[in-house]
Amino acid sequence: MDERDVRKFIEAVKRGQVTVEDAVERLRQLPYEDLGFAKIDHHRGLRQGYPEVVYARGKTTKQVIEIVRGMLRAKASHNILITRANRQIFSGVKRLNRAAEFHELSGAISIQRNHRASNKGLILIVTAGTSDIPVAEEALITARAMGNRAEAIYDVGVAGLHRLLEHRKQLAEARVIVCVAGMEGALPSVVAGLVAAPVIAVPTSTGYGSSFGGLTALLAMLNSCASNISVVNIDNGFGAGCVASVINRL
Repeated sequence: MDERDVRKFIEAVKRGQVTVEDAVERLRQLPYEDLGFAKIDHHRGLRQGYPEVVYARGKTTKQVIEIVRGMLRAKASHNILITRANRQIFSGVKRLNRAAEFHELSGAISIQRNHRASNKGLILIVTAGTSDIPVAEEALITARAMGNRAEAIYDVGVAGLHRLLEHRKQLAEARVIVCVAGMEGALPSVVAGLVAAPVIAVPTSTGYGSSFGGLTALLAMLNSCASNISVVNIDNGFGAGCVASVINRL
């Protein structure tokens, strides 16, 4: 439930479209609904500006489905996002809501209930290589689910910088850039040196032995001499998309 939902709810009670008894029952679910194994934070959209996102890895299919069922039961208008899911979970969610969409590369599941981009600026997702796309897709889907106009440019790493420079216009237009790279993690520094916008660097676990599962890229990004860079954790496309959305909303 976000601010828009609260206003609609109050107006509905005022007009008599929702009874006082129904209103009291609905308010009992705020700020959270206790399912025993999970507490659904229905209040998060109102409190933080974006709804709770379900991290599926480590949860059973049944647990994810029950959480999503509770979110749908709350009758809010916000989009629903599940990260790090699989096709088995998607099959169950699809039975709950036919609008559910599975994003194969990232494992994200989205239920788009509000198609309006509420934040005006462009969030641009840029990857160094094709192998970084799964993490980039998670950032892209997250940004869109949170009401942003988001676009992606793939495979423009430092091994062929001429590919990146062809997109100077898009880079200049973006209000926030999410830059995803593995190997030595050099691309965010290059991108940040070309733009005035904040750059959120995402190290990925892509690389050979001495990349240490993304640690090399992470340390390189943390040590960047470009001052408009911030860094999220290894493979954390969701975190990057979320922070980009918060910046874009300001």
